Amino acid sequence: MRTRPRSRALTLAAALLATAGLAATGVSAAAAPGRAEAHGPSAPRQVEAWTSGAKGQTGATTERLSAAPVSPGAPQGGTTVRVDPHVKYQTMTGFGASITDSSAQVLYGIPKDRRDTVMKNLFDPATGDGTSFLRQPIGASDFVKGPDYSLDDVPAGQTDYGMKHFSVAHDEKQILPLLRQAKRLDPELKIVGTPWSPPAWMKTGGSMIDGKLIDSPAVYRAYAAYLVDFVKAYAAHGVPVDYLTVQNEPQALNRNNYPGSDMSFEQEAKVVDALGPALKKAGLRTKILGYDHNWSEHPNDIKAHEAVGEDPEVDYPYDLLASDAAKWLDGTAYHCYAGDASAMTALRASFPGKDIYETECEGGTITTGLDSVNNWAKTVVYWNIALDENHNPHQGGCGTCNGTVTVDSKTGAVTYNSQYYALGHFARFVRPGAVHIGASATRSDATDSPVQTSAFVNTDGSTAVVAHNTSTTAAEPVTVVAGGRGFTATLAAGATATYSWR
Repeated sequence: MRTRPRSRALTLAAALLATAGLAATGVSAAAAPGRAEAHGPSAPRQVEAWTSGAKGQTGATTERLSAAPVSPGAPQGGTTVRVDPHVKYQTMTGFGASITDSSAQVLYGIPKDRRDTVMKNLFDPATGDGTSFLRQPIGASDFVKGPDYSLDDVPAGQTDYGMKHFSVAHDEKQILPLLRQAKRLDPELKIVGTPWSPPAWMKTGGSMIDGKLIDSPAVYRAYAAYLVDFVKAYAAHGVPVDYLTVQNEPQALNRNNYPGSDMSFEQEAKVVDALGPALKKAGLRTKILGYDHNWSEHPNDIKAHEAVGEDPEVDYPYDLLASDAAKWLDGTAYHCYAGDASAMTALRASFPGKDIYETECEGGTITTGLDSVNNWAKTVVYWNIALDENHNPHQGGCGTCNGTVTVDSKTGAVTYNSQYYALGHFARFVRPGAVHIGASATRSDATDSPVQTSAFVNTDGSTAVVAHNTSTTAAEPVTVVAGGRGFTATLAAGATATYSWR
């Protein structure tokens, strides 16, 4: 079992872990300072409890993980969370965010020793958040300072089907060094690469902003070669790419100030049909994920397609998985900005052999994470891992997005945001390879419980339960029961707790 998070000045300033015996339900316990122990022939398990997000009397929220007390005991009213390891769902891949151009720039704007501390707090699984999954833009996204760019830019009117001008030199300055550092801190880290646009010379209109991929077999082959070269180049720089998607938010039209492409499911299927064999021929094990857009099509995107006489393709992920290209797809990637997380469960019911991933959720909360996990997502991914206090740098797109951490552009001071702690409740205690298991929350008075929860068993045999009190006004007594043993705790209004034991 890995070492749990310890105190650190910049982030948690937390006390040493509070522990309690996970005693057989109903058995009395004798308390010792900082620990409750059950007596009897069976040695008790110790429970680590960490909490954040409690609402104070003034309405302020405590935004840091702190040790929390738990006690052995039987249900005492409130909510009972029953954990059932015999009910197994998906195997988790990881939890994380994205080191965008903007994130890299603000992190490189602070001294190396401070940057190293931030990286440890973000990625170290023993002393930090243990971020275990990153979604990396291939070329420019909206979060970049300066002009749009791809990894194969040529003058207007020219083409480069042979990829002679392909280069990741832009990423070598800041992004790749940070990715290598993250990988050193957490060797289990996985990466998905995502383009916001193909190179401009592959598109109608000749621009990375808006337009479509040219409908030509030669262009599909070239785009596949472009993505394969990205994977090969990153691997050569010490950064393996585990997954690819072929287009960020393919249903979005009218990207008038940052890179984007409208890509129908028919076109995406053609790209995947070219990419799958190209990856195989190159001897690469990188998996392909389809779609990479919202749980349901955004109403604005539907209107935009209808306005130009196009089918909105509201069943895009279903149509893609029903196509011949599905044989090359490992699963489907989703974003959280429209629709409901239950869409992922519905898709999996129709295609049970294909996995589900949540790959972008700016402003994501612990609720977003729990909703995603409870609907088969193998990953929970927020967005920028770092931005400045003005939500910058960015070029078009979202002007109010927050980073997992904020780096003050004037002082270099680092603030760890609510997203950091939401991420920590999962990533610190639910490691890659953990299995999502059964967990139910019921209230003793038969009313709806305010507690939202998920449970996991790690590969080392440890169990983690994430519980969130959705009530912002009242604390909730919580009893967690697993295997005939139980412990009790109080979950403050608005608070989240992670309970972990072997």
